[in-house]
Amino acid sequence: MKLPSITLTSEALSNFEDSIRKEWIVTNGLGGYASSTVLGINTRKYHGLLVAALNPPGNRHLCLAKLDEEVVIGNSFHSLGAYEFQDAVFPKGYTFLTEFSISPLPKYVYNLQNIRVHKTIFMANAKNATLTRYEIANDSTSDVKFRAFPLINCRPFHSVTDRWRNPPQFLQKPEDKRLKLVFNQPKSSLVISATAGKYVAIEKWVDHVFFREESERGESCFDDWYQPGCFEVDIRANASEDFAVIAVADEDEDLADGLAAEMPLTTCDVNALLEEEKSRNDKLLTRFFEAHPIAAAEDWLRWLVLATDKFIVNSLNDIKKFVVAGYHWFETWGRDTFISLPGLMLITGRFEDARQVFLTFKKYSKNGLIPNFVSEKPENASYNAVDATLWYVDAVLQYLKHTNDFRFVQIQLYETLKEIIESHVRGTMFDIHLGNDGLLNHGPRLTWMDAAIDGEPVTPRMGMAVEIQALWYNALRIMELLAKRFMEEHEAERYNRMAAKTRESFTIKFWNSEKDCLFDVIGDFGRDYSLGPNQIITVALDFAMLDDTRNKKIVDVVQRELLTPYGLRTLAKSDPKYVGTCSGDRKSRDRAYHNGTVWPWLLGSFTKAYLKTKGYADFRREYALKNFLLPLFTRHIFEAGLGTISEIFDGDPPHKPKGCIAQAWSVAELLRAYVEDVMQVKPEYEKTVLQDSR
Repeated sequence: MKLPSITLTSEALSNFEDSIRKEWIVTNGLGGYASSTVLGINTRKYHGLLVAALNPPGNRHLCLAKLDEEVVIGNSFHSLGAYEFQDAVFPKGYTFLTEFSISPLPKYVYNLQNIRVHKTIFMANAKNATLTRYEIANDSTSDVKFRAFPLINCRPFHSVTDRWRNPPQFLQKPEDKRLKLVFNQPKSSLVISATAGKYVAIEKWVDHVFFREESERGESCFDDWYQPGCFEVDIRANASEDFAVIAVADEDEDLADGLAAEMPLTTCDVNALLEEEKSRNDKLLTRFFEAHPIAAAEDWLRWLVLATDKFIVNSLNDIKKFVVAGYHWFETWGRDTFISLPGLMLITGRFEDARQVFLTFKKYSKNGLIPNFVSEKPENASYNAVDATLWYVDAVLQYLKHTNDFRFVQIQLYETLKEIIESHVRGTMFDIHLGNDGLLNHGPRLTWMDAAIDGEPVTPRMGMAVEIQALWYNALRIMELLAKRFMEEHEAERYNRMAAKTRESFTIKFWNSEKDCLFDVIGDFGRDYSLGPNQIITVALDFAMLDDTRNKKIVDVVQRELLTPYGLRTLAKSDPKYVGTCSGDRKSRDRAYHNGTVWPWLLGSFTKAYLKTKGYADFRREYALKNFLLPLFTRHIFEAGLGTISEIFDGDPPHKPKGCIAQAWSVAELLRAYVEDVMQVKPEYEKTVLQDSR
């Protein structure tokens, strides 16, 4: 299977301001990653050649910031590296960069004085290890030395290092072709080795490295890096040399040594591991296209399929399975996990992974709630979400539509699902409870629009949020379906009555006849007339409450007022609260985050709702593909996080990408919408599963 590729030529790379915004990321299936820009300049505190998940998928630490290279020709020293400081970029090794490509692994090509350097970066799957392979061709008449300098900074990846205020404490243990650093605080060990040449100690610090992206975000933006020495290889005239630098990390020194011992010893072994990683990507694509033979064999679709793999991660020893919500800084979020699960795991045929995710979150279930956030310490899981649990229930239905695996659901999940419903009826944490009218009440800041400034919710949405009612009704209908299947007729009738009551109250209370759409929230304050995108979820869910006429009106209003080339705005531009750019410090960004900022993941629900109400004629599906999905598929994947889809975009044109460069639900929902809605490749058992609901 052909792997997708993005190539930037020297002409494209010569545009510094454009190139410095293009980023790449490779992951290891544990939550760890390697990431930088196409120029090799780290612009974020989150960039690094080895960001290790020391307690997978959490406790992520920047261990190795980068490798910078130098070519020595006689008495001349030519640096291929580059750092950005607040007032300058130095050195400017990127001027020797003649090509950058990612396919799907990043590769830098440098040329200087008849010397070519090819640098390929990849990670060992399920290991906190990054390998950098160098292929050096010396076509000159002079012998040269090639040096690779590791820049080290062992710190939590949300923080930065000021070595003068907090001097790092570590021990160095150099050997012939290897260096080990053991850090006291935070406790960790980093082992770096080379397959050829020798290690030379040349100690220095690179202080006050500047991160432009963090500066723009109002975050800590200066960092100090330690350079302990270099790995040096001699290359004779008219000869070539291939070698690799390998970095591994662990909290425990002995485990780090053990991991280092598992790594390749020769360049040939490195190449074999590289081919193994390419083969793993090839298998992901082959499985997808064999299951979806009518899908377009376009590079953008290959990128989307490969992008799904980045978010599916394991804990230590494969005990638990998680979804990372976004790179670089997000961790495991329940809401994001179950909105993303169909696109990440069901569309791609990873059913066992889906089962493991359900079971992982089942273990965390508390008082009928699925956690909103699972921290590095599981006992500290947070449950402050009213929708995460309801998306969990919906994901169970999507799983059944793809697998017809009622046995797994009955044995492993059904009792948890019943407890979810009963807890909501009785009332549970955060004032989540069912009202006498059958609508679900909840406290503030419990929906996906949960930004806050100084502890005060920007969009509190306290009371009864519109999509929560839709998700609750959907959950009741799913439970009715399951109860029928499992021969619990009394329970099925009860769920049916509850759903009917919810639908009746919702239809009466939520319709805004002035705007031909739905109110966003109803509470003690009255009705929220804000025109937002949450109502589109009420149309898109499998079990919808409104009739076709009203659903069509909702789609029309959302399309007219909120649709952009990259997603739906979170607030109509006509609203006084609208903020068109998500920029500045954290408070400024939080103010805009759900008050106009564009979110791509909402296009999944919108595309489904649009075709559900307009019909699936060829011209409708072609229109949806061209206008709703292709701008992201054919333009955006080349402009920010290469080969993936960003978290958010500015509400105002030109809709600059912001937030995480790779977001799980952005990738997952758009892939699902393309396959299931546009291509009409419905889940294999959809009709069979849903027939009991009729």
